[in-house]
Amino acid sequence: DLNPTLRIDPRDDAPESVNRRRVAFALVGLALAGLGVSQHDAFAAGGLPVKLTSGGPGSAETLASALFKALPDLTQGLDIDWVGGDPGQVQTLLLSGAVQSSAYGALGAAEAQLKGNDIVIFGPKISNHGAWLVRGDSPFQHPRDLKGKRIATLPQTSDTYRQARMAAALHGLDLRKDFEVIHGAPIANLALFNRGDVDAIIAIEPTASRIIGNGAREIANVAAQWKEATGDSAPLFLVGNGGRRDWVEGNKPTAKRVADAFLAVNGLTRKDPELAARYHKAIGIPDTETAAIKLLPDRLARIFVPTWGDAEFANIDRQLAEAVKLGLLAKK
Repeated sequence: DLNPTLRIDPRDDAPESVNRRRVAFALVGLALAGLGVSQHDAFAAGGLPVKLTSGGPGSAETLASALFKALPDLTQGLDIDWVGGDPGQVQTLLLSGAVQSSAYGALGAAEAQLKGNDIVIFGPKISNHGAWLVRGDSPFQHPRDLKGKRIATLPQTSDTYRQARMAAALHGLDLRKDFEVIHGAPIANLALFNRGDVDAIIAIEPTASRIIGNGAREIANVAAQWKEATGDSAPLFLVGNGGRRDWVEGNKPTAKRVADAFLAVNGLTRKDPELAARYHKAIGIPDTETAAIKLLPDRLARIFVPTWGDAEFANIDRQLAEAVKLGLLAKK
C-alpha cells in the first residue's frame, strides 16, 4: 500500500498522520506556522544559512529570486546561497544534497518517496501555467491535431512535464506515445521553436509570454485541461518548497523562514502584478520584447500562490488520486 500523508499539526511539533487517499506523499503543513519557532532563532545574527535553487533562465522562479535580491527585507533572518538550475535539474540538486530546498510538486515528491527519498513540501511557490503553443500561421487548433508531430517540453523530471502528461491523459492523449517529444530547458526549447525544429511547444512563463508576444497561438493550457476533465476549479498547484523530511523537521526555524519568505513574495506579486513587467530584464526578457512585457502582469504574476492551507492540500490530494487512477503514479 501507498504511505499515508503526513501533516504537521500547526498547534504542536508532533506529527499527525492523516490517511489521504493512501498516496505516497508527505505534506508539512501551514508553512510551519505555530510550531514554537522563536523570533530569536529566526532572526539570528547573520541569518540562518540555507542553500536554495533560484530557477534557470526562462523559468517563473527567476522572478521570485529577483524580488528577493531587490527587496532583502523579504528574506530577513536568512543567509541564502542561491544555486541556479533549470526545471527538472533543481529536483536533482535537492536529491543530491547540493541544496536544502528546491521546487517540488506533488507527483515529483510522490515519485521520490516511492524510490526511497523522503521529500516533503512545506510551503507554496507557483501554480501550473504550462501552455501548448503553435506558430500563428499553423493549422493546429487542439493538442490532438498534433498527434505524430514534434513537441518541445521540459525534462521528464520536471513537474511541469508530469502534470502536462497527466492532463493530456485525462483527455485521452499519451504524451509519450502520441507525440514525438523533445525534452529540454526552457531557453533551449524556445530556440527549437523559433527555428521551426518542432511543431509545438509546451512552455512555461515567462518563456510562453515571449513566444506569444512574437505571434504564436495558445491552443490549450494544462490548468484548463485539468479543470475541464476533473471539474476542480481550484488553481492547479504546480510546485512548492520541497525538502528532505529529516532536514525540514531538524531545521524548523530555517524552513519556517523559507516558507514565510515565499508566502510574502507571492503575496506581493499578486498584490502588485506590474512587478512582473518591471523586473522583465531580471527574468531574461530584453526591453525590445514589448509585447511579451505587456503580457507578464497577467500571465506571470497570477501564478504565484499566496496561501498554504486546506485548498492547496485538497488540490494536491486530487492530483495524486488522479495520477494513481491513470497509472502514472505506481502503487507500493
